[in-house]
Amino acid sequence: MSTLPFDFRPDPEAASPLYLQLAQALAKAIHDGRYQADEALPSERLLAESLSLSRVTARKAIERLTEQGLIVRKRGSGNYIAPRLEQPLTRLSGFSEELHQRGFVPGSRWLKRGFTPAAADEQLSLELHGNERVARLERLRLADSVIMAYEVSVLPASILPDPEAVNASLYAHLAQRGNAPVRALQHIRALNADAKLAGLMEIPVGAAVLFITRVGYLASGQAVELTHSYCRSDYYDFVAEMRRD
Repeated sequence: MSTLPFDFRPDPEAASPLYLQLAQALAKAIHDGRYQADEALPSERLLAESLSLSRVTARKAIERLTEQGLIVRKRGSGNYIAPRLEQPLTRLSGFSEELHQRGFVPGSRWLKRGFTPAAADEQLSLELHGNERVARLERLRLADSVIMAYEVSVLPASILPDPEAVNASLYAHLAQRGNAPVRALQHIRALNADAKLAGLMEIPVGAAVLFITRVGYLASGQAVELTHSYCRSDYYDFVAEMRRD
C-alpha cells in the first residue's frame, strides 16, 4: 500500500504516457503543499514499489519535474523539493526578508563589492552628476543553498560608503543607516540566459529568466538604489492583486 502523501491511480484510457501521469500527480502534490521546500522525495525504487510501477516510469517522472524546476537533484544525497518564492508586487521588501517570512534560509555568494564609475544608464536612474562613483554589489542570491537569482545593485557612494559592510541583507544595512528605500518602481520582462548568465546561475543556455529592474527612492524622492535581478522563472512567482473600481 502506498505511504505517499498523495493518491495516484493511473488512467489506462489516458493518451499521456504513465510517467507523465505520475509527474502530473507529483507536481500537484508539490503545488498543494503536501511536500515542503527542501524535503527529500522517496527514492526511485521506493516510489516505484509504493505505486506498483516500474523504476523506469518513476525515474522519467522525476526527470520531468527536475526539468520543470520543481525538484532538485543532489548528487550522492537524493531528490529534494525545490524552494519556490511567491513575491507580491504590492509590497516593497528585500530578498532576505521575503525568504525569512516563508521559512527559507537566505544566502549570498558574493562576486563583487566595491566602487566603480557610474555608467550612463546608472547616472540617469540615480540622478547623478558628472563622474560620480557608485557602490556596486554583484552576487548570487540563494534560498536553502539553491541559486535563485543573479543580482547587481548600484547605489550612490554617499548612500553606501562601505560596500564590504553589507552582509546578507542590503535593505537591513540601509535601514541601520537611515537610508532604506520606502518606494520603488519595478519593471519585469522575460529573457533567455546567455552563456555567461547561464554559467553563473547554473542553468542551461537559453533558459527563461525574469529580468527585473528596480529603482528605490527615499521619502524625500531621492533615488538611492538601482538593482538588476535575473531570477529563475521556475522558482519565482510574482503575484499582484487587482480590483475593479
